[in-house]
Amino acid sequence: MTDVRRQLPAVNLLLADADSLGLTRRASRAVVVDAIRDALAEARARGGIEPDGGWMREIVRHVEARNRRSLVRVVNATGVVLHTNLGRAPLAAAAIDAMVDAAAYSALEYDLDAGGRGSRQRHVQGLIAELTHAEDAIVVNNAAAALYLALQALAAPGETIVSRGELVEIGGGFRIPEIVAACGTVLVEVGTTNRTRLHDYEAALTARTRCLLKVHRSNFRITGFTSEATVADLVGLARPRALPVVHDVGSGLLVDLRDVGLTGEPLVGDSVRAGAVTVFSGDKLLGGPQAGIATGPLAAIAALHQHPLARVLRADKTTLAALEATLHLYRDPGRARREIPVLAMLTAEPATLDRRARELASMLPDAVTRAGTSAVGGGTFPDAGLPTTLVALAHEAPDALLASLRRHDPPVIARAGDGCVLIDVRTLRDEELPLVANAVAAARGH
Repeated sequence: MTDVRRQLPAVNLLLADADSLGLTRRASRAVVVDAIRDALAEARARGGIEPDGGWMREIVRHVEARNRRSLVRVVNATGVVLHTNLGRAPLAAAAIDAMVDAAAYSALEYDLDAGGRGSRQRHVQGLIAELTHAEDAIVVNNAAAALYLALQALAAPGETIVSRGELVEIGGGFRIPEIVAACGTVLVEVGTTNRTRLHDYEAALTARTRCLLKVHRSNFRITGFTSEATVADLVGLARPRALPVVHDVGSGLLVDLRDVGLTGEPLVGDSVRAGAVTVFSGDKLLGGPQAGIATGPLAAIAALHQHPLARVLRADKTTLAALEATLHLYRDPGRARREIPVLAMLTAEPATLDRRARELASMLPDAVTRAGTSAVGGGTFPDAGLPTTLVALAHEAPDALLASLRRHDPPVIARAGDGCVLIDVRTLRDEELPLVANAVAAARGH
């Protein structure tokens, strides 16, 4: 019996048809050939059956799939403000404009006044120092890189003392002991999981000690019978011995958010004023682009600037442009809360959320509003639940509706609960409400 799969059309014949229809003018020849082979492979898997709609329609579908960008904008309707899988902090309009400007030729390492070479760090280091009350600062590509650079420059090849209660695992499965070891410094654990006193650090000091490291436990809490040495305590212990204290504060909180019930995250300025080399992220509570920032005493930060790894880990021009624009907003705290999306979302008034939810629900048949809770996300404020107003859509198959929303252009990312699809308006802008309503209507139609 003849295998019908042997009767499939040849690649060159399908390519000729695609060429006559102008498909090779819309996409590269190589992409069209690969799309033809994909279509043929699927047909073989079906037993040689020609695709519904004919070969050209299937080939066009494969061409479009190959040309489609995977890193696309999505609409965050989850209520998780710093959603790691969705890129953490959305940028302020000023930061986006700055990135676009810097994408062309820019004064990245050019001093316009002197007419010669300049430092890329100058665009941000003065602003960081001003806002955190530090003597100097350096920016690299993420917070883990900033910690790595700090330990390489200040602690290797000696010993670094860390509390056992702070040997945490950060995103992607990376652990503090592994990072410390990779830096070429020897980890010295002191204290216990729940209690580490200042004299534990003091007892561990030797001639080989090069650094004291303190790590903020940003994504979990230890409660009950606990105690820990403060950053000021550690600096007081280290300073007479000319030892640096490195404090990884994680989230990069520059403004106090206690007025909206958010407590427990260290303020960068408090750590800097205590005298520590303070390391933090740019794309968490700071509300800027992905970046790692180290700020603190002049001599310590100078060692980071001068280390060969500073070039390996340096931030690119668009990152620095977005960070500079974000930091400028912090010069006016009120403006920062209004224009930096993370701060605006975290400090949104309950009446604003309620109004936004009711407006969206009015566009959706059978939608109801209900009280709910948003999350900060990004490993910050792990205990915090922010009161919000949800839009609930009853559906016999919530997961199927969520999948349809993800296929919308742009994709809408929501969550499920109590047999409903839940849309949290905290992470939506007013102008996104009609878009979400259209996405829901299309998803229900499917």
